[in-house]
Amino acid sequence: MSARHSPRCALGFFIPLAEESGLIISMGEWILRAACRDARRWQVMFDLPLRIGGNLSPLQLRQPSLVQIVDAVLKETGLDPRLLDLEVTESISVKSIPNLLETLHGLRGLGCRISIDDFGTGQSSLDCIKRFPADRIKIDQAFVRNIGVDPDDEAIVRATISMAHDLNREVVAEGVEIEQHLDFPRGEGCEVLQGFLFCRPLPAASFENLLAERARLLGSVAESPAAQA
Repeated sequence: MSARHSPRCALGFFIPLAEESGLIISMGEWILRAACRDARRWQVMFDLPLRIGGNLSPLQLRQPSLVQIVDAVLKETGLDPRLLDLEVTESISVKSIPNLLETLHGLRGLGCRISIDDFGTGQSSLDCIKRFPADRIKIDQAFVRNIGVDPDDEAIVRATISMAHDLNREVVAEGVEIEQHLDFPRGEGCEVLQGFLFCRPLPAASFENLLAERARLLGSVAESPAAQA
């Protein structure tokens, strides 16, 4: 499959188009509700504290009612807000989005966690990062994928982990695809690792099958409502 027709490339084209047309607002709410509903169902079915993560676009963050929307979705689906991780990109500007910090504080007030996504690729100042009410910093995959290849990128990963810990933030390394990508950040104290080394993106049905197989192997198979009936 060529890069031009890869799912990642298609997504990179589709999301900006949705943002430009304004459809990202209604789509984002629908996706959030569906993801929270599925996560809650799997939590109950497999007795697992699954965490769900989702990105917030600049247009969504400009919504005055965003906190109320997220609160309504959490109450409707029954998802514990502490298991919802909302991600904003580092490049989002406090100046360009009115009441951004108040919105993020409001989301954290619900119990949600906030992550700064794609860290290291934006233009935000360190002062802005310091003031963001974030729980996690996600190191962009562009740096993680050069571990073992580029000493400069390794230094950036190491420095980001150290800075995040000094600011009392957890760290997520994105783009972990080989063992070297796993060992280096983990050796530096990175708490969470994310990437194709663990699992590629799956449809909901395939992910549920994966959880069912995990439960079977662990001897704790949870029957579905249909099976119980």
